[in-house]
Amino acid sequence: MTRSVPTTPDSVRQQAAEASAKRRKLARSATVRWRRRTLLGLYLVFVLLPIYWLLNLSLQSNSEILGTFSFWPQNLTLANYIGIFTDANWYMGYVNSLAYVLMNMLISILVALPAAYAFSRFKFIGDKHLFFWLLTNLMAPPAVFLLPYFQLYYSVGLFDTHVAVALAHCLFNIPLAVWILEGFMSSVPKEVDETAYIDGYTFPAFFVKIFIPMIRSGIGVTLFFLFMFSWVELLLSRTLTATNAQPIASIMTRTSTASGIDWGTLAAAGVLTIIPGVIVVYFVRNHIAKGFALGRT
Repeated sequence: MTRSVPTTPDSVRQQAAEASAKRRKLARSATVRWRRRTLLGLYLVFVLLPIYWLLNLSLQSNSEILGTFSFWPQNLTLANYIGIFTDANWYMGYVNSLAYVLMNMLISILVALPAAYAFSRFKFIGDKHLFFWLLTNLMAPPAVFLLPYFQLYYSVGLFDTHVAVALAHCLFNIPLAVWILEGFMSSVPKEVDETAYIDGYTFPAFFVKIFIPMIRSGIGVTLFFLFMFSWVELLLSRTLTATNAQPIASIMTRTSTASGIDWGTLAAAGVLTIIPGVIVVYFVRNHIAKGFALGRT
C-alpha cells in the first residue's frame, strides 16, 4: 500500500510549513549545542589555565621566568622538583602535612559517626540547640582560636607536633562531619535498625556491617571535605608549629631570600601540593557524585 502524496494547495503549504519548522528546530538545536560547547570550552580554559601556567613556571628557571614570557618552557628543567625532593626542609613539609591531615580525618570520622547517629535516631532535650551549637564553630574564623590553642598546647607540651594541628582542626571538621553524616543517616529508615536487632545483631555489628555500608557515599563526601579543609588550612597549622611539624603551606610562604623569591621552586611546590587533592578526588569521585545528590551538601 503506497502513501498518498497531498496535491491540494493547502496540504502542500502545510507540509512545507512543517518541514520548514523542523529545519528551524534542528538549526536552533545545533546552535544551542555549539553555544554550550563553546561556553564549556571557555570555562575549562578559564579553570585549567592557572594550573597549566603553574606547571609551566615549575619547569623553568628563575632567569627565564623573570626574563621572558612564554606559553611553554624554552629550556625545560626539572631542577625545581629535584631541589624539593633533595631538600629535607621541603619534602618533610609534605610529610608533616599528610601526617596531621590523615590523623585529623581519622579522629574526626570516628567521633562524628556515633554523634551523627545519635542526632539522627534519638530525640533528647536540647538536641536541636546542641546541633546548632556545633555548627556555630564553623561560623568563627580560625584566628579567634589562635591564642587559646597556642597557650594551651605550649603549656601541655603539644606545641610543634602533628597531634596539635590535628586536634585544632577537629574543632571545625567534627561539626562539619556530623552535619553531613546526619543528613545521610536520617535518610536511612529506622526500620533497618529494628530489623537488624530482631535478627540478633548487636549494635556494633549492626553499625559496622549494615549501617556504615549503607551510608558509604556520605562517608566519602565527608572524608573529602575533611581532607580539603585540613590540607589547605594555613593559619592554625603555621601558628601551632615551628620546625618539627611545619606544613608545606607554611614552608611555601618562606621562599623569599636575599636574591629574591625563588619562583621556580615555589611553582613546583604548588604543583606537588595539588597532586594529593587530585588523588583523593579520584578515589572518592563516585561517592562525591552520590553524596551531592543525597546528603546535606
